[in-house]
Amino acid sequence: MHLTVVSSLDVLCRQQACEALAAEHPAAVAVLHDLLENGVVIRRVFGRPGPVEREETLLEHGCLSCTVRLDVVPTIDRLLALGEDHIIIGLPPAVPASTAVNALKRGLSHRFTIDSVVLACAPDALEDHIWDHHTVFESGFTAVPDDQRTPGEFLIGELAFSDTVLLADPDLVPVDPRGRARGVQLLGQLAPHAVITGNASDIRPGRHDYAEATARSIPGAVRVPAGPSASPFSTVTRRVERPLHPERFRHALATLAQGCCWLRGRLWIAAAPECRIAVQGIGPRVWLENTGPWLTGQTPRPAADRTNAAGARLDGRPDAMDRGTVLAVTGEDIDAAEITRLLADCELTDAEIAAGFAGLHDPFGLTTTH
Repeated sequence: MHLTVVSSLDVLCRQQACEALAAEHPAAVAVLHDLLENGVVIRRVFGRPGPVEREETLLEHGCLSCTVRLDVVPTIDRLLALGEDHIIIGLPPAVPASTAVNALKRGLSHRFTIDSVVLACAPDALEDHIWDHHTVFESGFTAVPDDQRTPGEFLIGELAFSDTVLLADPDLVPVDPRGRARGVQLLGQLAPHAVITGNASDIRPGRHDYAEATARSIPGAVRVPAGPSASPFSTVTRRVERPLHPERFRHALATLAQGCCWLRGRLWIAAAPECRIAVQGIGPRVWLENTGPWLTGQTPRPAADRTNAAGARLDGRPDAMDRGTVLAVTGEDIDAAEITRLLADCELTDAEIAAGFAGLHDPFGLTTTH
């Protein structure tokens, strides 16, 4: 029993992707969910003859995770019990695929295989979405008012977890050929692990690797494109072996993030030397997160930390979870020399290391472990 999970930022991209997948797999059943205002969930099921089912459900707590847990999972379980062999799951817009996959793994009572996790994406709108400073609610992508994610945050998260990006060109607005080409080039930098295609026939069963997808999604993970980019976009990765001075890094961070589509990595900051600090910058938003202690010296390693270690290996260094800074910057016209200089200026000097870390001001408030 095979499942294909489709996530999207908007309903038009999802609709086009699900229709394309259904045409490629005519024996499959497609299940589409939409979350409307006031907790109303609309469920539509399509089979070979056309619409099979349409139901409205009112959830007491109309949130995205409740929609998945209370309606998506029971619907899929019921269809599996009926003997459906292939189900295409079209998630409500802005629902993370990881939320759905985790809920399916916990809640389904029948055996199943997730063949592929697909992000339906309009490439000509990608840059605009990344730089949109509004929330997904304010931009009209979800009916959940307290969802504080930006469109860019949602898309970056989906690109990490998905194994395939299915390009969508909704008919509602004319496609900008130049914007579309730039979007495809940017996708190659943001999701170097993924198959990026405009043809549903290119999506092959068995592409989804849950462990790898989870490792790619942890805060601080860095995945690096395989080779130099021929497009306007590129990714620069730098490593720093010494701790970073917190105040000097605070001043450098704005310059590092300026103009880049995606900044990510993990930091060794002298004000919190025992803590692995994840940094993430998506479009106009930049934030730091204390993810807990470094793995060095921890024996045995907790299961969550083993996942972190797997994520660290994505950047090509098996020892990358040891103390040290790894930073990757993706954007257009990235100045690698400037990034190198900025980070080198943030490193502690011999004299500062000899003086010890005690008394260093923590401008980010990183010393509390979450």
